[in-house]
Amino acid sequence: MRHVIALDVGGTGMKAALVGVDGTLLHEARRPTGRERGPDAVVESILAFAADLRAYGEEHFGESAVAAGVAVPGIVDAENGIAAYAANLGWRDVPMRRLLSERLRGVPVALGHDVRTGGLAEGRIGAGKGADRFLFVPLGTGIAGAIGIDGRVEPGAHGFAGEIGHIVVRPGGIACPCGQRGCLERLASASAVTLAWARASGDPDADAADCAKAVESGDPRAIAVWQNAVDALADGLVTALTLLDPRTLIIGGGLAEAGETLFVPLRAAVEERVTFQKLPEIVPAALGDTAGCLGAGLLAWDLVATTTDSSEVTA
Repeated sequence: MRHVIALDVGGTGMKAALVGVDGTLLHEARRPTGRERGPDAVVESILAFAADLRAYGEEHFGESAVAAGVAVPGIVDAENGIAAYAANLGWRDVPMRRLLSERLRGVPVALGHDVRTGGLAEGRIGAGKGADRFLFVPLGTGIAGAIGIDGRVEPGAHGFAGEIGHIVVRPGGIACPCGQRGCLERLASASAVTLAWARASGDPDADAADCAKAVESGDPRAIAVWQNAVDALADGLVTALTLLDPRTLIIGGGLAEAGETLFVPLRAAVEERVTFQKLPEIVPAALGDTAGCLGAGLLAWDLVATTTDSSEVTA
């Protein structure tokens, strides 16, 4: 049975799958990334995981994977197959595509940025299915974005497109590791809400999910923290939709797990801010933490299609 290998590498864990031609998940597996062992060990863990997936496919489906797709965090040079930089994994300029292809005995490999790869999956088979233009914004430890155009995700000239988390929404505000002050992700990410609610509640162990529950119970301190985050998020999103004019705005990540506790005030806040802009449909992400892995599978199948088309032209 024809299949591809899909790998989604995170800061703490790796999700993987063997994906069939029709997008069916034929096999799923997870392993820790093991970043505490250092960047070289992380790379070796990725290569070993991919090799084990290849072997599983050969044993259970009678043939090797025809391609592989891998999504990694940080700065990614997808065109040249290089994982350029990832602060949380400690690597620089890792030739990931070449290393994986060698370990997989010459199988073609596609490399992608984790958020853009997740956005690709959400756009094609998830919450944005059928939308010609979408913006995918996961609200997690930070905030990033994936700009979807006609079934693909725009990387930008240098691979930095979609970094909505570093739009300055509160000039002179909280310092950000990027060097600016008042960046969106310092105010509206899940980690930002966690910090704000821990301070407001006096409970150092409280997190964003606790804040959402407190909002639902009517706690005025939680409502204030939550509204501050929603207002900042709405300001950033209106800037983005003014520039990009998406048909669908997909919100994912940990903060989106609050459901309508987030989406009701967020839709209202965005609507209050638009003037001439067309208001996009604002929807929750549909694929959860499998989006990156599914997107890696899509990258691999796209690569197979491209390689097949090139061979036919050459012939």
